Amino acid sequence: MNQIKQYASYAFGAFGHDAFYATLSTYFPIFVTSVLFTSKSNSATMIGAVSAMLVVIRILEIAFDPMIGGVVDNTRTRWGKFKPWLLGGGLVSAVALMLIFTSLGGLADQNDLVYLIVFAVIFIVLDVFYSFKDIALWSMLPALSVDSNTRTKFGTIARFGSTLGAQGVIIVVMPLVYFFSQKLSGTTGNGQTRAGWLGFAAVIALISFLGACTAAFGTHEQKNLIRENTEKTRLRDVFKAIGENDQLMWLGLSYFMFALGYVITNSLLLYYFRYVIGQPKAYSIVGVITAILGIVSVISFPFLVNLIKRRGVYIGGICMMLVGYLLFLFAGTNVPLVLLAIAIFFFPYPSVFLAALMTITDSVEYGQWKNGTRNESVTLAVRPLIDKLAGAFANGIVMLAALQSGMTGNAKPSDITSGGLLQFKMFMFYIPIILIILAAVVYAKKISLSEKRHAQIVDDLEKKLRAAKAAGQVIGDQDEPQTATPAQAKLTTANGLKTDH
Repeated sequence: MNQIKQYASYAFGAFGHDAFYATLSTYFPIFVTSVLFTSKSNSATMIGAVSAMLVVIRILEIAFDPMIGGVVDNTRTRWGKFKPWLLGGGLVSAVALMLIFTSLGGLADQNDLVYLIVFAVIFIVLDVFYSFKDIALWSMLPALSVDSNTRTKFGTIARFGSTLGAQGVIIVVMPLVYFFSQKLSGTTGNGQTRAGWLGFAAVIALISFLGACTAAFGTHEQKNLIRENTEKTRLRDVFKAIGENDQLMWLGLSYFMFALGYVITNSLLLYYFRYVIGQPKAYSIVGVITAILGIVSVISFPFLVNLIKRRGVYIGGICMMLVGYLLFLFAGTNVPLVLLAIAIFFFPYPSVFLAALMTITDSVEYGQWKNGTRNESVTLAVRPLIDKLAGAFANGIVMLAALQSGMTGNAKPSDITSGGLLQFKMFMFYIPIILIILAAVVYAKKISLSEKRHAQIVDDLEKKLRAAKAAGQVIGDQDEPQTATPAQAKLTTANGLKTDH
């Protein structure tokens, strides 16, 4: 029963977390291009400025996410090292999310420069605290178990929750925007207002924070010998731990290209339904389809892994997504065909994500085995770093695509020129296709950390750590400062395992 409680708590934490991420990465750009600046004569300039700021801030943050992982790794509290960051990060990022879905007290209308400055400060705060929450949530995974099969269960149930969260947003976004627009601004029909988008953001912010609370209070870290082999991470060791883990680096490159391609296409779907097909309400059907398929995809992941292993899931899933892209290119404005293409394109995505997540998680022990010390949060920080970086580039590309193709404000499908449509398809289809093909090639050529190899590494680590402990060596740091004897100090196991403080 306790294990079921942990699975459910972790899943709901991921549910709220991915609902937040989908809102920030997919729907904030739509809020900016659709209602925030549409009444201004320099709306294109302001949209471009906000877009550039999002990209620059997140690129600069690349250097900080591993350091945030180091801070989480070094956290020692009676509640563990993850829970304080889940709760604090969840609360601050939720408040900041609501703030950016406003005109910031009218600044967006009255003073462009002051708006951009205040927005930059709020977004930086949001991004930093979201990063703490993001890294804490997902770096819990190797702390919940060192067994690949148990990790797969936790990862699967978490992805089940995150899929429902992300795809559930697709279902509710426009109904909530219309509902709050009508209640708060007195609109009718399909009218959208800033107040409507703020109401939507407030709902997502609340769900995200409740998810963080549930994950914090409903899970606990596992204590074992392998996790004892953890030392305080110094700043100079943060990037060393990542850079010397070759499997983590290659997986990071592959996953970045995959995530960027997927997020670009996914973020442009609402534009496709609104400005190409002319049926924005039909977009909610996408959420229903992807939520159902996401559940099936996540549930099938453990069986697929047993059958074709992670490598087969990752590469095979990308091949299926390419089939969806090809069908999409020929679907045009035929809604049933478009929905079928989306279904084929989306179905493998949760499984590909899980294959990447499990490989990154197993690289914690790989790095420990190779380099001599364990870095859970620093290692797992790579995945959210990549997701945010991909989201930042996607935000910029989406806004650029909207401006270049004329898909802003109250434009209608008849207003979109053939040249604009061609540019839109380049952003939505052709660039992402190239990216995910490259992602599959890198994974096939460079990733060798299979499930079998990970099991061998864990077995080797346990044997050497037991031998080291039996010999009186100090395994990692301790909760309370202790003084090692000269005989214990600066000893090294046969594989280079560090045993000094």
